[in-house]
Amino acid sequence: MMLPIIITIDGPAGTGKSSAASQLADRLGFDMLDTGAMYRAVALLAVEQQIDPHHESALAIAMDRATLDVDFSSRPPTILLDKRDVRDRIRDADVTSIVSLIASHHEVRVRLVKAQRQVALQHERLVTEGRDQGSVVFPDATVRVWLDARPEVRAHRRTEELRARGQRVDEKRVLAEIIERDASDRARAEGPLKQPIGSVSIDTSDLSFQNVVHELERLVRAKLHDSNVGCGCGGSA
Repeated sequence: MMLPIIITIDGPAGTGKSSAASQLADRLGFDMLDTGAMYRAVALLAVEQQIDPHHESALAIAMDRATLDVDFSSRPPTILLDKRDVRDRIRDADVTSIVSLIASHHEVRVRLVKAQRQVALQHERLVTEGRDQGSVVFPDATVRVWLDARPEVRAHRRTEELRARGQRVDEKRVLAEIIERDASDRARAEGPLKQPIGSVSIDTSDLSFQNVVHELERLVRAKLHDSNVGCGCGGSA
């Protein structure tokens, strides 16, 4: 019987975590969890129910009344809020503008950390990405990775992503928002943005997407081999 394997990929916004984690999971034959999408879904809940994002107790009540699920039957998995597919809606600007504040609340994080750990119990081959996966949620993960990139690179990527979806975006404003969000995420008391101790750092600034995925796959396979962990992975690096 193979032991569970959890691979965590953490880092600030715009480093390509979600896309890279999804591709890595496909290459390894693992499931993939986008925890940032879970926080975005809670932010969308606040938007739709007109809840002040500063009002922690109101958010907690709304979360307890709502259902937040991850549909693993699709690749990548789909975030469902009250049974609705919200994967596109949670990327809109009104959600993005408050998600860091939403994620700073203790009651929100307690509920989502519990949900993320429950997912890991049900999916024993898991790539999970976010801000605190290797530092808080799964500090004993089999492999922990930190992805980073220069702020201006991350701003350009985010701008291109939004423009591809037909949105008019000012790249300078996106850069300012990223810098502000980094500061907010690093300063918050609950699940702050920080590189997990013992994780491997990869700067994606000057790497193509495929090179990032290749480096992640090479790293994971080497770590699993060195640890004598039965991978059960498909393909090869």
